[in-house]
Amino acid sequence: MARDTFYQFPMTNPHDHPTALKDLQDSIYREKILRARAMTREERFIVGVELTNEVSKRILHGAMARLGTDDESVAWADVHLRSGRLRKARDHGYYSFEKPAQ
Repeated sequence: MARDTFYQFPMTNPHDHPTALKDLQDSIYREKILRARAMTREERFIVGVELTNEVSKRILHGAMARLGTDDESVAWADVHLRSGRLRKARDHGYYSFEKPAQ
């Protein structure tokens, strides 16, 4: 797709109109949904794996920055330690993904 046909020039500032930002967000969301619906199961699976890999890289780089190290093994050890703490907190009922019963 050519750039000129994808972007409308001049591009308006979404803050110039009260509903422009919401309209832009809705448009982006609609585009993502239509793109996902056009994919095969295999394509969606591959995209899911790629997203998971990207998140793993971000987690690793965040741990490396927090620890001030370039050693990936040290950073992964920290990630596993923190993940274990989160699992223990979840298992002890300190937080959950479900809405509490009323």
